Amino acid sequence: MEDNKFQKYYIEWWNIRKSTIYLVVVAIVLPLVTGGFVWYAMRNNWFAAQVESEGPANAARIVSFEGDVRITRAATRETIVVTKASYVAAGDTIQTQADGRAVLQMVDGSVYTVRPNSTIVVRDNSSLFGGTNVRVALDDGQLNVRTEDQQGGKTENIVEVADSENKLLAQTDASFNADARTGGGEIRISRGGVETSIGGQTTTIGANEYAAVNGGKLTARERLLAPPQQTAPANYAQVVDTTGGGANVTLSWQDVGGEAANFYLQVSRSPYFASDSILVDRGQMTAREFRIGGLSPGTYYWRLKSTAKSGQTTDWSEPWKFTILRNEGGRSMDVADWRVENVGGSVYLVSGRTQPGLAVRSQGREVFAGSDGSFRLQVSTGAAVVPIEVADDRGNRAGFILSLRTASVTRRF
Repeated sequence: MEDNKFQKYYIEWWNIRKSTIYLVVVAIVLPLVTGGFVWYAMRNNWFAAQVESEGPANAARIVSFEGDVRITRAATRETIVVTKASYVAAGDTIQTQADGRAVLQMVDGSVYTVRPNSTIVVRDNSSLFGGTNVRVALDDGQLNVRTEDQQGGKTENIVEVADSENKLLAQTDASFNADARTGGGEIRISRGGVETSIGGQTTTIGANEYAAVNGGKLTARERLLAPPQQTAPANYAQVVDTTGGGANVTLSWQDVGGEAANFYLQVSRSPYFASDSILVDRGQMTAREFRIGGLSPGTYYWRLKSTAKSGQTTDWSEPWKFTILRNEGGRSMDVADWRVENVGGSVYLVSGRTQPGLAVRSQGREVFAGSDGSFRLQVSTGAAVVPIEVADDRGNRAGFILSLRTASVTRRF
C-alpha cells in the first residue's frame, strides 16, 4: 500500500499544467533580466540626470575647460575652481593659470576662448526685448572671440582692451591681447571686423589687420602678419639618442610673411609652456634655426613668434612636439582601471592606471602617469570611442581604442 501511494504522488506531480510551469520560469527569469538591464543602463548613465547649474538664466555657458581655471563671483567675492557645473554670470572674473584654458558661449552664440595666464571680467551677458548685450573686459593675457551671423534685434558684443572698446561685427574671428604692466593692448582680426572706439573716435579694423593700443590711442594699424612656421623636426617626430649621452636637435622654421625683423623661440617640457618647464627662452634671434644639445629622453614642445620692423608682434605659432628616445626597447605596457567621466557635452575625463612615468596621449594632449601609475586625461570628441596611447622614453608604445560609454577597450593597436 505504501508503494501505491508513492507512485500515485509521482504521477500527479507530472500532471501539472504547462502554463503553470511557464509562469514559474517567467517569475524567475524576468527579475534577473530586468536587474541586468537596470545595472547596464546605470553603468552607461542612461538614467543619469543632466547636471544643471543653478546660475542666472543669462549666465554664460562653459563649453569646455582644461587645467587650472578659476572664477571670482561678483556677489560674494568667493573664488572657486571651475567644474562641469560652473557658470559665469555678469560681473564675474575668470582667471586662467599657466596650464589653464576655458571656452565660453555667450547669450548671442559668440564663443570666447580664454588663453593661459589671462584675466577677463564678464561685465554683461543679457538678452532683453529681442536684443542681446555682451560686454567683456580683458585685463591681462589673451582672448580669442568668434561670432557668427547675428539673428535679428539689436546685438552688441563688445570687448574692452586697454583704453579701447571694440564692437565685434558678424562673422568675425578676432584675437585681443592686454598687458597689465604696460597698460597697452593689441587687436588682431583674421576674419570679419571690429569697430574700435578710443578717445571719442571710432575706427573700423577689418580682416587681416592689426592695431596696437597705447597711451589712449591707436599707435599702429597695418596688415596682420602670420606667425613663423616650424619646418624641422617634423611635428610628432621621434629622435633616437644613439650615444646615451643626450640627443642633439636642430630646430628650423620659416618667416611666412617675409617681414620678420627677429624671432622669439621657446622650448618646453610642457605643452602649456609653464615657466618652470621652459628650457629655451630666446628672443631677438635673426637666424632661422637653433641647435639644442644634450636632450635627455622625453617629450619636448616648441613654438615661435616674430616681430616686424614696424613693431608688430605675431601670435605664437601652434606648438610642435618631438620625442627623444633611448636606443632600446622590448617593454610591454598595459592599462587597468579605466574610467570615463562626461564633464559636459562632448568633453570627457579619461583615467586609469599604468606603469609610473609613462606618457599617456590622445588628440594631441599628453599627461604622465604619477608615482602610483594613475593618470587623468581630458578628451573632446563627438564619437563613441577615442584612441589612447601610452609610451615610454625608449620607444615602446601601446594603443587602445576606448569606449566612452562603457569605459572598456574595444581593441588594441
